[in-house]
Amino acid sequence: MKYRNLGRTGLSVSEIGFGTWAMGGEWGSKDDDAAVGAIIRAMDLGVNFIDTAAGYGNGHSEKLIARAFREKGERCIVASKVMPKNYKWPAIPDVPVSEVFPKDWIIEITERSLKNLEMDCLDVMQLHVWTDRYMHELEWYEALVQLKEQGKIRAFGVSVNDWEPYNAVDLVNSDMIDSVQVIYNIFEQRPAEKLFPAALEHNVGIIVRVPFEEGLLTGKIGPGYEFGEGDWRARWLAGGRLEEAWEHIQALRWVENEKRTMAQAALKFILAHPAVSTVIPGMRSARHAIENVAVSEQVEMSADEVKRLEDAAWFHGFKYPWASDK
Repeated sequence: MKYRNLGRTGLSVSEIGFGTWAMGGEWGSKDDDAAVGAIIRAMDLGVNFIDTAAGYGNGHSEKLIARAFREKGERCIVASKVMPKNYKWPAIPDVPVSEVFPKDWIIEITERSLKNLEMDCLDVMQLHVWTDRYMHELEWYEALVQLKEQGKIRAFGVSVNDWEPYNAVDLVNSDMIDSVQVIYNIFEQRPAEKLFPAALEHNVGIIVRVPFEEGLLTGKIGPGYEFGEGDWRARWLAGGRLEEAWEHIQALRWVENEKRTMAQAALKFILAHPAVSTVIPGMRSARHAIENVAVSEQVEMSADEVKRLEDAAWFHGFKYPWASDK
């Protein structure tokens, strides 16, 4: 496993991290034992960064992480997130921060996460949504600074709205935060235009989520695919979206060979950008952990291949089921 600096936090994180949204229970059937086993196996293979959120299964993912740490007898770096108090994703610019991230809410949720994770200090706490309006309403900032001064968090950042890669650029330039979590993958490459250069200039860590475009870039989800009960992607990819995406996926089949899968190529493309600190694929089994971790040392991708994938960007504008109309 290779490691990279998470910006100016002083944390050295595995370039392949561990995303835990799926194990919260909103991706169809879940297996808690398998999820805990995946965490332990990933740590055995060198993963030392886990991303979670208070809103993943109402703290269920956080509790599974604590269980894995107990069973393994050691812990690693953990980042969690404060869900918006109004439970609205994404953040809406005309809603004041007092309704979304009031100071007492951030403190309350952080304390809850610490309890779920069985920790005294959280390595990174993030706001789960963001809009640049909040730069002028600093209640959220005061709360996170206070938590840091109290030794309850080591660093803090934001997780920007889905498909809004530009709305945290000013925040990064302000030097107010330590990290930004953003969607970046073969299809969604817009963060490389403005956000990544700003992060490099200001030494802000970049945590990349949705590396597989919600599973599409594994190459395994196509027309006729049967999603499990409760899997929100069945709604997201309805109305011909899956068929449209499948055409773009077929154009990427060249990345697969005897030494790498499409999913591994998707991860390697992300890690080719120097601004990226870590990428956090979801892993619900030890098999997923083994395949993903292999990307760090065992999977190769040439500069020419990276360039070819840069030409595969596809801004599809698929709206998530929970997205606001505003």
